[in-house]
Amino acid sequence: MQKKLEPGNLLDEYGNLAQAGYALSLVKKYDRDKIQANPFRIKEWDYYLIHNSHFGVALTVDDNSYMGLMSISFLDFDARTERTVSPMTVFPMGKTNLPPDSGYGETKYHDKKCYFSFRVEKGRRVLRAWMKNFEDHEPIRMKIILDKEPEDSMVIATPFEKEKAFYYNQKIIGMRARGVVEYKGRRHYLNPEDSFGLLDWGRGVWTYSNTWYWSAMHGWIDGKVFGFNLGYGFGDTSAASENMLFYDSHAHKLEQVRFHIPGEKEGREQYLKPWYFTSSDDRLDLTFTPVLDRRAYTSAGIILSDQHQVFGHFDGTAVLDDGTELKIHHMLGFAEKVRNKW
Repeated sequence: MQKKLEPGNLLDEYGNLAQAGYALSLVKKYDRDKIQANPFRIKEWDYYLIHNSHFGVALTVDDNSYMGLMSISFLDFDARTERTVSPMTVFPMGKTNLPPDSGYGETKYHDKKCYFSFRVEKGRRVLRAWMKNFEDHEPIRMKIILDKEPEDSMVIATPFEKEKAFYYNQKIIGMRARGVVEYKGRRHYLNPEDSFGLLDWGRGVWTYSNTWYWSAMHGWIDGKVFGFNLGYGFGDTSAASENMLFYDSHAHKLEQVRFHIPGEKEGREQYLKPWYFTSSDDRLDLTFTPVLDRRAYTSAGIILSDQHQVFGHFDGTAVLDDGTELKIHHMLGFAEKVRNKW
């Protein structure tokens, strides 16, 4: 059963989700001041991933209340290498001032070591980022413009088992990208003919220990932009899943999806071997062939993060709401498994 969200406030008078479910836009109003949970549990972030078939960058501005994280990744799919630098801040407690809606305003952070600006203006998103010592004491800098934003996006309001805990999330898939990234003395160009961007916009109150699975992809099929958002693993998703296909700017809702990671049943995941993806409604049948594992492991006191964001190519089929079957051939995307105690 997939329940659609109705317009209104995200939280009720007690600080709990007023309604759980999914939508195709941010129909619920998020207001940080309405949260009644422990303020140290509030987590807010904007995450952008932009890439073509040769390289990509990932940008994060993250306010987790007791700590903040500003991150840049450079992904080289040809060389199968990546570089990630993620300076942290202490006790931002919302002072990062992330906007309450993805459709307007600016997400901004700067200090002596880095600068981030994600601005929504005139129907496009302008991303600027700079980090002083990204690799070998050399900086990285970029300006990227995302436009052709699709009409539909994936929006979900998910409760946790703990009272007043929730996650409100939007994934915008298939934006077109153009811009330049300066890194290691070279300019890397993004052109809208072959370059795409996505936004993961998240606001909520999280429980301490959780695991999530997330996968996304976008590209061209028959001259139209096709993509998907797939995920599960945390919270109560009985009202709706976050699984959607996107074709020619419109969403097609899927039921439950499962990631089949080699060795996972034995607790010995082999992330660089082929994965398989299936759905409970038999509308998704994919093979994922990895090329690069952007992995990170942190363990410090009560904080633990074990991340594997794996990039590779998808092959298989996906079925739209009207029964149309699309063939997916060698399309670049990613799939991840992340375990956090935070």
